[in-house]
Amino acid sequence: MKIILIKDMENLGLAGDVKVVANGYARNYLLPRKLAILATPYSLGKITAIQEKAVEERNERTNNLKSIAGKVDGTELSFTRKVDSNEKMYGSISEVDIFNELIKLGFDVKKSNIVLEKHIKELGEFNVEINFAPEIKANIKILVEKE
Repeated sequence: MKIILIKDMENLGLAGDVKVVANGYARNYLLPRKLAILATPYSLGKITAIQEKAVEERNERTNNLKSIAGKVDGTELSFTRKVDSNEKMYGSISEVDIFNELIKLGFDVKKSNIVLEKHIKELGEFNVEINFAPEIKANIKILVEKE
């Protein structure tokens, strides 16, 4: 089925793109959620309007994410954890722990934005990157101390 995307979809395309998708995907998912419209001769004439609206929405979203990233950048979070006699931590600091602390501070972030290669399992100071979008990033400092 030939459709025109109304909203940007990460794995499908940008708003205004004309795509051919499976009939069931269009009928059961895209059309009911108003993510796309059928590509009729009338709707094909609306493509420029759809694309202009999408560009405005993208710019607004980008500005909003830049604002949030600017506020989050440089934030320091401190965690205290129990350690054994060899200074090894019981447990670790994960994305969920960082996410919960950022939410407590009033930052509007998603858990999926927090980038940790592996959980933090030792005492010390660590830099963690938060990806809001491919070109919008913030860095926070994590301080892990013993209890």
